[in-house]
Amino acid sequence: MTKNFLIYGAYGYTGELITHLAVQRGYSPILAGRNAEKTQNLAQKFNLPYLVFDLSETQKLDEALQKVGAVLHIAGPFSATAQIMVAACLRNRVHYLDVTGEIEVFEWVATQDQAAQAAGISLISGVGFDVVPTDCLAAYLKKQMPDAIQLEMAIKAVGELSRGTMLTMVEGIPKGGKVRENGKLKTVAVGYRTCQAYFSPQPEEGISMPWGDVSTAYYTTQIPNIYLYFVLAPQMRMMMGFASYFAWFGGLSPIQSFLKWRVRNTVQGPSEKHRETTKSYIWGEVKNAQGKTFSARMETPEGYKLTAETALESVLRVLDGKVSAGFKTPALAFGEDYILEFAGVKREDIS
Repeated sequence: MTKNFLIYGAYGYTGELITHLAVQRGYSPILAGRNAEKTQNLAQKFNLPYLVFDLSETQKLDEALQKVGAVLHIAGPFSATAQIMVAACLRNRVHYLDVTGEIEVFEWVATQDQAAQAAGISLISGVGFDVVPTDCLAAYLKKQMPDAIQLEMAIKAVGELSRGTMLTMVEGIPKGGKVRENGKLKTVAVGYRTCQAYFSPQPEEGISMPWGDVSTAYYTTQIPNIYLYFVLAPQMRMMMGFASYFAWFGGLSPIQSFLKWRVRNTVQGPSEKHRETTKSYIWGEVKNAQGKTFSARMETPEGYKLTAETALESVLRVLDGKVSAGFKTPALAFGEDYILEFAGVKREDIS
């Protein structure tokens, strides 16, 4: 199996960050996407080989995968693209990694575990900020309390969002929130539950959100009850409350089309200065049946900066043969201390 890899959707905000980092570190991935002009411009900028094809062009997709050992899939929304790319990776026996945060994508990729084992490839979704640091924290907390029956985690990320992330959020408006109770996913209103998160000695209130770990943390830890929270600015909390009451309206086709048009024409993503100066914070707590708890918190670089680092390192480790075949979450693939290997990451137990 070749040690080179392909980045599909490379000309997006996150894809370009990963491409830039890969070139800085001496790698020459093949860039690919469906937009010929954008793919070519990015390839020329970094002097890299490139391919242009839509995922519906099966022959071109298969020919591209036959040139590489792994695909780093960046083209979202992943609900529309992941199944096609995973199926192609299985056909061509090529490792698959993506940076999704979409719960339904994690759940579907998990169903392909046996097929991946038979093909001798790894399937690892969520190798970016969503969900590497949170997944590693979940695994660490479970290790400290093996009999935990509940996991809560909260994220505080001050910053701007990329166009791809915003488009995924627009598609998620009518889907509501998600939690895991008694081992099963449950649809709830966004913000229906709150927590006190200790990113510092002074607690901050988080509201429940459908973060990807509602899916991945279950596969990593087998904890049956999982709740994820975000700490939001007051105006964002008001917007989320509106969305939870009027989700049906946001799901109407004309509204979806308008919101996506607005995103494509107005959203650029965080600046380099923002990526280099902003931090993200994560808090987590597990509880067992006797009511005992164990808590820890984590500080990381800004989300998109960290995504570039973790996504690139993850694909390199897979190509080096360091991950067994089958479906894996990041922590199952690389261990609970994986996130600590990246500059600017700190983890601290809370007494």
